[in-house]
Amino acid sequence: MRVLHLVKTVEGAAWALHQTTALRALGVDVTVALPSATAGLAPVYAERGITVVAADLDVPARRPWRLAAALGRCRRLVAATRPDLIHSHFVSTTLVARLALGRTHPIPRLFQVPGPLHLEHAAFRALDLATAGPRDLWVGSCRWTIEEYRRRGVAPERLALSYYGTDVGAFEAAAPGALRRELGIAPGTPLVGMVAYMYPPKRFLGQRRGLKGHEDLIDAFPAIARALPGARLVLAGGEWGGGRRYAARIAARAHAVGGDAITVLGPRRDVAAIYADLDVAVHPSLSENCGGAVESLAAGCPTVATAVGGLPDLVRDGETGWLVPARDPARLAVAVIAALGDRAEARRRALAGRAHVRSLFAIERTAAEIAALYARVLADVTSRGAHGVHAGIGTAASAPAAKEGAYACTR
Repeated sequence: MRVLHLVKTVEGAAWALHQTTALRALGVDVTVALPSATAGLAPVYAERGITVVAADLDVPARRPWRLAAALGRCRRLVAATRPDLIHSHFVSTTLVARLALGRTHPIPRLFQVPGPLHLEHAAFRALDLATAGPRDLWVGSCRWTIEEYRRRGVAPERLALSYYGTDVGAFEAAAPGALRRELGIAPGTPLVGMVAYMYPPKRFLGQRRGLKGHEDLIDAFPAIARALPGARLVLAGGEWGGGRRYAARIAARAHAVGGDAITVLGPRRDVAAIYADLDVAVHPSLSENCGGAVESLAAGCPTVATAVGGLPDLVRDGETGWLVPARDPARLAVAVIAALGDRAEARRRALAGRAHVRSLFAIERTAAEIAALYARVLADVTSRGAHGVHAGIGTAASAPAAKEGAYACTR
């Protein structure tokens, strides 16, 4: 089974690296198309035995006249690699593949939707739906995404649910103490933290605040500090998508609001060690898949998150953490104060969250789900080809039905 994965970046999307590595271990012949074969994570893919092809298949939104070249690269790539199936991980790479190959191309295509943002905006949602052909399948990586496609008329047999897996054990093993020693924070001092890239607002989507909600957590901090004098807040994560000015604005806002009580750490690679020292991790996103809540709960860190996208799949209010409305710093502060005020309850929820993450996000499990999905899709295509039927990827009769659809992976 030859599968071509389309990834638009070499700097992020570590989940695609985890997934393709695990798929190769299961015997899938994986080729990954990246913008570069030498930069960023590209050498890591190669070191793990994955075939890497340099092909920039991102939509050139700021240079639309270059779209034709991207479509040509895609057609040449598919002709050269001759995959049995194409697995795309981004909206842009999915659109390029669909436009380059056409709606009726015989190779089935999976779009594993990395987040709900494009579905929350009518024009981009319509573009996704309009360009899909009869052999296209959507793999939602959270339940909100699956339900949104259903609401928009996509047949259940063309939908599957499978979370992006990760190395859960890497977050469980980190020892505490390093971050507090680095910053000179005493063990008993309440320490709240957020680990996320700084995504600048997308003005064309009407955003005024960054996607990850940094501003809301900063604005919530004065109430936290009043309730718990001496509390500290750390913000870890570098700029993303040309967000240097935005990152500078966040740093300035943090200093103006919290002074020395808020530390902007910048880019970090020791994420597990950071979570090991936090009393509460906060994910105040405005739009999100499952996000960093996977990592904080895998680390057993008490977690507060906004009730958007896939975050409620993980953070169940009263069970595995605290959920609050998005864009509400006051409610965010109340939840953080509650988590800091009852350490035993916070610990109970965090441990329940860790068990929940283990059950859903272990990479061995999620990769096995995807490999099984590949096999079912290809078997169905072969069966339909033999009978001269080309109306769709599958039906409820041709694969085991489940709550999430005929090709559902995760229950």
